[in-house]
Amino acid sequence: MEERTVRVNDGISMIETRSGQLFGTDAYLLSAFVPPARGKAVELGAGSGIISLLCAGRGRFGHIDSVEIQPEMADLARRNVALNGLGERISVVNADLREYRGKADVVFANPPYMKNGAGVENPDGIKNASRREIFGGISDFTACAARLLGSGGTFACVWRPERLSDLIVSMRACGIEPKRLITVYPRAEARPCLVLCEGRKGGGEGSLFMAPPFILNLENGEMTGDCKYVYERGEFGDKFKRP
Repeated sequence: MEERTVRVNDGISMIETRSGQLFGTDAYLLSAFVPPARGKAVELGAGSGIISLLCAGRGRFGHIDSVEIQPEMADLARRNVALNGLGERISVVNADLREYRGKADVVFANPPYMKNGAGVENPDGIKNASRREIFGGISDFTACAARLLGSGGTFACVWRPERLSDLIVSMRACGIEPKRLITVYPRAEARPCLVLCEGRKGGGEGSLFMAPPFILNLENGEMTGDCKYVYERGEFGDKFKRP
């Protein structure tokens, strides 16, 4: 299996494989979006571990359990944790999130965006499972988050705009109320490409904060000021935070 080691933000290094799903903008944005807490966090569907690594490197949580069902990816995540010397802050768990039990103050996830069987499937089984709901759909992710969180606990997720209704319905069905939503656009005139959603276990209805549009790039291809802020500071600016 061909591998390479790359440097990413905050001094983090990552081992990547061609068979694995490579990290991208969604990983950076979710790591900056998820709210910090003193206690324990759980990442569902951790893949190579990039989001947990960025969060741990910034000291966002006391400890993170990174849950990944595919043994090959769980092993890669463990190697990445060791490579960055973050073994005391991150525990990689090779487990099925549909069966996983525990407790957490914050749960975050970058779930597969596509339904199983939709579109042209990737012949590489690992990549295919990273992109499609083979080992659980969005309702399984939110149900697991609800099991892990106590009242007032936070769930944060990056998702696709065209399936936003599936996410909202799944969250509410298990008692997680959406509280903050950021819509991400590749350019000002383009259609949205991602949504970031934060919910609270047992939260009351009717207080969803709709942040201003988050634009990634200017028409000339350069990053916007808002995007540079996220990449340089590892968090969103104040106008994207709940008042």
